[in-house]
Amino acid sequence: MIKKFILDTNVLLHDSQAMYKFDDNEVVIPITVIEEIDTFKKDLNEVGRNARQVSRQLDELRQAGGLTQGVPLDNGGSLRVVLFAKNYAENLPPGLKVEREDNRILSIAVAEMENCDCPVIFVTKDTNLRIKADVMGLKSQDYESDKVSISELYSGTSELEVPAAEIDRFYGQGYLEFENKEDENGAKLYSNQCLTLIDAGNPSHTALCRYHKREGRLLPLYKAHKEGIWGIQARNREQHFVLDILLDNAVQLVTLVGKAGTGKTLLAIAAGLQRVADDNQYTRLLISRPVFPMGRDLGFLPGDVEEKLAPWMQPIFDNVDLLLNNVEDRGKRKRGYRELVDMGIMEIEPLTYIRGRSIPNQYMIVDEAQNLTPHEIKTIITRAGEGTKIVLTGDPYQIDNPYVDSSSNGLAYVVEKFKGQDVAGHVTLTHGERSGLAELAANLL
Repeated sequence: MIKKFILDTNVLLHDSQAMYKFDDNEVVIPITVIEEIDTFKKDLNEVGRNARQVSRQLDELRQAGGLTQGVPLDNGGSLRVVLFAKNYAENLPPGLKVEREDNRILSIAVAEMENCDCPVIFVTKDTNLRIKADVMGLKSQDYESDKVSISELYSGTSELEVPAAEIDRFYGQGYLEFENKEDENGAKLYSNQCLTLIDAGNPSHTALCRYHKREGRLLPLYKAHKEGIWGIQARNREQHFVLDILLDNAVQLVTLVGKAGTGKTLLAIAAGLQRVADDNQYTRLLISRPVFPMGRDLGFLPGDVEEKLAPWMQPIFDNVDLLLNNVEDRGKRKRGYRELVDMGIMEIEPLTYIRGRSIPNQYMIVDEAQNLTPHEIKTIITRAGEGTKIVLTGDPYQIDNPYVDSSSNGLAYVVEKFKGQDVAGHVTLTHGERSGLAELAANLL
């Protein structure tokens, strides 16, 4: 049976292609939604871009017929724009008869439900509006086409019990042939998945490795120098996995997810400096983080672009200074992050101006990527030129962007979409190493 989906404004502002993602069903857009979209079209951010895109798409669709009568969509469905009557509030309870856009949209949705025998579903990202719809007996749901279940997010790591002889063979020959069969749960290993091989008879007899799909082998992790990478040594198993994929040039996209203090940003910067400054594998270390929200004009802070960025980039500077202090402890001359920038080794850049750029042969780190939408993440990754490596770090549970949540943010979206790709690697970090107090706070608060 054909279903009828009524879309709220925030759905189209979140995803300008939303109207095409309901298969062969009917999509209904209240006229109030178009009025609200018009108020966002001049915004110089992702919301404004989506508003303009929706307007252009509706303008193209009206060429196929009257929008109020309904026009066909390429996916087999149809789209219709619905006007509201002067007495629109008659089907609403007294508490909702106040003149508000949300109430107008809800009134149209209720009217569609009352005048149709087919299933009618109101789609909105507004939690309170979903509650109102439920009170009115209207079925409602969140827009979930790009949602990823955070509780089931791919961790990038796993444990595998093997005979003791297999672990000994792994250490002896430096690799282990591996036939990627489904386990008892029907799961197989993904490319670049990090593994802990455990002796079935002796749990303390283990080996760390990574599955290389192309070779069909389990290969040992990168062995850092005794002094570590820029004075930083892995403190736990997860950090060993992280350094391995960060230092592998064949892994062009790395995603690191973890709570505060797990070392995501510090390890990423250390590996970047190692590959850029010491190994000359990349021309520059490019570091950025969202100036929330992405695309907002930086003019509200005094000074040039660099001075405006300074408050947002201070956590990056702190990590770089920590690494440089470690280098000094090793007997080398201390350099400040400013000198690294002047030498062209490192560059700090806002994401605001990244659209349209091509970034070749650079080691690029995007910190706090959980505040980006899936489209913004796509914009960043598609900027990668030949030889560029991109590292995305963040914590899906610490989100400041009101338009995304732990399940719909761009970082979680990329983790799920790229799992199993030969050019991508992912690790979820769970053990805090910043300090005992920071770890306790992350767990308790």
